[in-house]
Amino acid sequence: MAEQLVFDWPRRIGLGRDDFFVTDANHAALAMVSAPDAWPNGKLCVTGPKGCGKTHLARLFQQENGGRLRVAAQIEPETPLPESGILIVEDVDQLPKDAEEWLFHAHNRLIGNGLLLMTAQSAPSRWDITLPDLKSRMEGTALISIDPPDDQLLAAVLMKQFSDRQLSPAPSAMKYLLRHMERSFDMARRIVLALDRAALTFRQPINLPLARAVLIVLQGRPQDEEDDTLVDG
Repeated sequence: MAEQLVFDWPRRIGLGRDDFFVTDANHAALAMVSAPDAWPNGKLCVTGPKGCGKTHLARLFQQENGGRLRVAAQIEPETPLPESGILIVEDVDQLPKDAEEWLFHAHNRLIGNGLLLMTAQSAPSRWDITLPDLKSRMEGTALISIDPPDDQLLAAVLMKQFSDRQLSPAPSAMKYLLRHMERSFDMARRIVLALDRAALTFRQPINLPLARAVLIVLQGRPQDEEDDTLVDG
């Protein structure tokens, strides 16, 4: 097959409420984020695996409530501290060591005088925090988790990833992916990225043969592939 150069053009990422598909896996997290008055001490941490929608929830909360958003890995000791109001910190489990004191002081300024929403892949008790006062405050934060994806949510995540890249997979390709793919948010992201690049490289639509080829590269050949009777469409 003829190949062509592939460019990673900017893509539209839908982060509105209408773009957030609710199932049993994430409805509790959405409900909790949407009710900040119920957060103990005005703080909440949302946890879940990569790609599960934590960023989407954080941006929804910011759209509806305002506030300043920080990515933990980008926080530096001289980053301005919030005086009051709302602070959102994403991926706190990746907080640099030299930013621990910053988060400690930010936390203390906001408690009783604002709201603190945090996201991470793991619970605060598992974060590698060396500052004892910060560690105790993080472990005292209310926690809500996004569960691994059920079939409905996995299908919605795949379709959203395709939509963000303005891609239209064949129905048979979607059925094949949902039947054979690893049940994780991160794998959904990797599959769509790989299919986007393969479709551009080989100038062909995202159909069943392409989906099968990409999945074999990412995961190896599914054990029950010989029994797959899907017809491309």
